[in-house]
Amino acid sequence: MNSVTNVSTSYAMEMMGVAMSKTQQEEQGRQALQLLDSTASSSKQIQSSAPATGNLGQNINVKA
Repeated sequence: MNSVTNVSTSYAMEMMGVAMSKTQQEEQGRQALQLLDSTASSSKQIQSSAPATGNLGQNINVKA
């Protein structure tokens, strides 16, 4: 009976570890998506707040 209890306990601990790992991966995924969303919105704000000034930066002298 003792070996059955040990196997059962081992299995339960393994499943708990898997569940915790899954939860951590999901949280990291949510954080990554939040970071991407915030980066995209700040990029849009920068682009909309910076007016275009003629052809500045369109010509690059590569022979210098």
